[in-house]
Amino acid sequence: MSADRPTLPPVRLHSDAELARDALSAPLMARAAKLARWAERGVPVGVGGEILQESLEAATEHLGLSADEDGPGYTAEAWQLAVDTGLVEIEESADDAEEADLPDDAAVGTARPGEELGMLTSGSPQDILDIWLGGMETVLADAVAPDLSDIADQLAEGGELDLDAIDWNPEEEAEMLDGILGNLYLLTAVNEGADQDVPLPALAASMIVPDDMEEPTDDILEEVSEAMMRLDDQFRVLEPIGLVAYTPVDEALIEELDEDGETVLPQGPEGTPGAQPPADADVSRYGLVRLTPLGLYAVRARMLDAGVHAPAVGDLTDKGADVLLEALPEYPETLAQAESEQWLAARTPADAARDLLAAARGDDERAPLRRLAAQQTLSLVSPDAEPALREVLDDRQLGGLARVWLAERAASGIPEPSQEMIFWLTVDTIAAQLDSATEDAANELRELVRSLTDQHSGFFDTAWRVDHPATADVLEAMGRLHPDKKAAKEARKAAFKARSRKAD
Repeated sequence: MSADRPTLPPVRLHSDAELARDALSAPLMARAAKLARWAERGVPVGVGGEILQESLEAATEHLGLSADEDGPGYTAEAWQLAVDTGLVEIEESADDAEEADLPDDAAVGTARPGEELGMLTSGSPQDILDIWLGGMETVLADAVAPDLSDIADQLAEGGELDLDAIDWNPEEEAEMLDGILGNLYLLTAVNEGADQDVPLPALAASMIVPDDMEEPTDDILEEVSEAMMRLDDQFRVLEPIGLVAYTPVDEALIEELDEDGETVLPQGPEGTPGAQPPADADVSRYGLVRLTPLGLYAVRARMLDAGVHAPAVGDLTDKGADVLLEALPEYPETLAQAESEQWLAARTPADAARDLLAAARGDDERAPLRRLAAQQTLSLVSPDAEPALREVLDDRQLGGLARVWLAERAASGIPEPSQEMIFWLTVDTIAAQLDSATEDAANELRELVRSLTDQHSGFFDTAWRVDHPATADVLEAMGRLHPDKKAAKEARKAAFKARSRKAD
């Protein structure tokens, strides 16, 4: 496999302007910006920019959250995000808070709107997204933090902070959440346009249950159950920043405990525990999650920072035709067309056609796939490209597909192809389709093989002589695919002749 081929499926991202609007409207970001503007007259803060109790009450009222019992908590989270993203800046007082041994609720500085706040109104969409990405990283760190109540209990008892005692490993927690977000990214890429809500038990199981395990053990199911509830906590933290859309686990379900006091997983066939809710269950009770368009953008940005090749539609617009044709065979059909359309829009029809045709030439193993991708991309080109297609009518590798293009546009004066060119194009087309692993493609290829032999008597007597690097492989595949035993045997004999001819 070429090192340049994608390691992840491509995704279609919303425009930067749309994503920036989503970032600004994310509840946590919107509250942080509102608090930053509210801080214009100065807000006394404690160590680390923490908002003090008196100011917290006023800030909660400013956000309209006073009637919500969780309002102060939401306000404190939004204030911390404003501090972490630079929406507010802290002017420290002359006294050093640590040396002065000030009480916990003493002000050690004043918060005022920061320079980044202006970027939210006057900056570019990318400026807004950069600020949001910084805030998102803060929220991700909060999501994998340990339960603060456990820490408070430890310290209240006079003990020292013991991470082992609270069963928290920061690296493992971060790695687990990264893996979960990666799985959501893959599901979003593969299921574009489909219902992308993923049941929480299935998502947890995807990280824990081994691929080769037919029936999860009780220990594995308990791990899945624990991970599911941990994810429920984490997604509740991540939703306000706009990373995911989340339907939390039903509180009533959480209270349904077995005799050991452990969360019960959804029941499978005949009451057996399972990682997937039964078909007739209300799956939303177990939690449903999906990446938002903003979340898809964010996870991809993090992957790119980590050195992962994560293609998106539009990446190839400024690349040469050779790069485009190498990548397109790995794209789903709808995204391949979208990528091709953007690439073509940046070029004149004639120039685009000439570049595509030149890049499609070759006798290497990937060449048939490139020619198929070229043919599919050329189908989107306007009739203005006709001169470029006529220039290659005599080309052994390109003449066939050029004739197909011209015929589809009812062009006049198309010379009849030679039998040699017809058979060469047939072998080339099948060779390209052999690389497809989808079931639909295999069925289409099977029908093509049957059709070719039905319409052309003596097909294999001629086909083995075709001067194409993939002739023997194609004939061998036809022998495997053809439903008629006699025809299949003829195909295998033709493949043997082709290999003998090549050896000579």
